[in-house]
Amino acid sequence: MLTKIDMAHLKKVIAVMILFLMAVNCKQNNDVKNGETILEGKATILIDESLLPVIQDEVEIFETRYNAKITLVPKSEAEVLQSLLKDTSRIAILSRTLSENEIKSFQSKKITPKITKFATDGIALIANKSTKDTVIALQDVIHFMQQKPQSTIKGLVFDNPNSSTARYINELAGIKSFPESGVFSFKTNDEVIKYVSENNGMIGIVGLNWLNNAKPEMRPYLDKINVLSVKGDSSNSYNFPSQNNIAEGKYPLARDLYIVNCQGYSGLGMGFGSFITGEIGQRIILKAGLVPAYAPGRKILIRNDIENNKK
Repeated sequence: MLTKIDMAHLKKVIAVMILFLMAVNCKQNNDVKNGETILEGKATILIDESLLPVIQDEVEIFETRYNAKITLVPKSEAEVLQSLLKDTSRIAILSRTLSENEIKSFQSKKITPKITKFATDGIALIANKSTKDTVIALQDVIHFMQQKPQSTIKGLVFDNPNSSTARYINELAGIKSFPESGVFSFKTNDEVIKYVSENNGMIGIVGLNWLNNAKPEMRPYLDKINVLSVKGDSSNSYNFPSQNNIAEGKYPLARDLYIVNCQGYSGLGMGFGSFITGEIGQRIILKAGLVPAYAPGRKILIRNDIENNKK
């Protein structure tokens, strides 16, 4: 027969076992939320619209290799951050890291964002092919945004006033919003390309991967534009937004790209982040004309014998 002391001890043991089982169950629910693991299930990823083409390629290959379905939701950078902070989605692709205040906002919810750099992109300046100049000084763009008379630019065309490209140029110019005149905006990078191809004297500002990974229907418009070489403030030379120039730090409008995972559990955000920074994902970045964060390896085939097919 159990004494009162033994009964009390038994109750404590049972209580500890119940707490342990609850903890294990919670962990399992986190690891497999709605059937989602790091390589299986469904997930929604918010994406800065200026980065869409290359990430579409990444998702397509990821889905062919794993039993996963990823839905990309392109928005302006401001909208992506707003949705991320409101828990509309817990995964995002951005052209900047989170600010200190944004990180604190997640930490207040007991979530530590995992921020992973996966590539370096460029912001491209484009002009109609009938425009004589194929080069431009970045200072001229800044002066135009500041509405200074030194600028010779007729007009600038952005994808969206809340986009990452708009934020980037505004920060360079030291302003918080577009000037009242001379600046035009649409909704997508494709619309900017179309407008510039049909209007002489206008300079468009687009994400580089929209040019390198353009859809077939955009080819006629791309044939009517020039991608401009840009001279930075600390340079005496004009540099084209090529892979080499971006990698060597010569192109002045380069920016790092990040995947931000705020899921708080082992889900597709973790799996896709590992894929995009892995061998295959980095090769897709390289093929897209961007600079991978991690150089993919090269396979060299060494043959012991050389076949001579000459007769």
